[in-house]
Amino acid sequence: MIRPALSLVGLLAALTVVPAASAAGNSDYSVLIISRERLEVATTCEIGVYLNDQLSGRVFQEQSTSFNLPPGPVDIRLRLLPGQAPGCNPGLENQHNQRLTLQAGQINKYRIAMDHSGLHLTRASLDY
Repeated sequence: MIRPALSLVGLLAALTVVPAASAAGNSDYSVLIISRERLEVATTCEIGVYLNDQLSGRVFQEQSTSFNLPPGPVDIRLRLLPGQAPGCNPGLENQHNQRLTLQAGQINKYRIAMDHSGLHLTRASLDY
């Protein structure tokens, strides 16, 4: 009886030494979610997401991607990528960037849309 009691006390003492994992508190990154869930872009081609001029993600129809980024400004460019589907050669495109300023601990959701000037991001609600 004494041995199990000592084992229990030792286990409880060990648990107090190990810090608990927590998602709360000050976070030093921002979450950026880019979705293509709506059918606003009338193409089956995949869309490349370039962060600071580096291909960082690919988004197909009805998908989304997310990034954990440091706070501060980030330049985002969207572009059609050549792929498996016929007719997905990008050709000449408007190569404009959108600059977003991210705050630490913030979750930002944008959806991909298209207009006469090409692909761009529009703010979306989180809807959780």
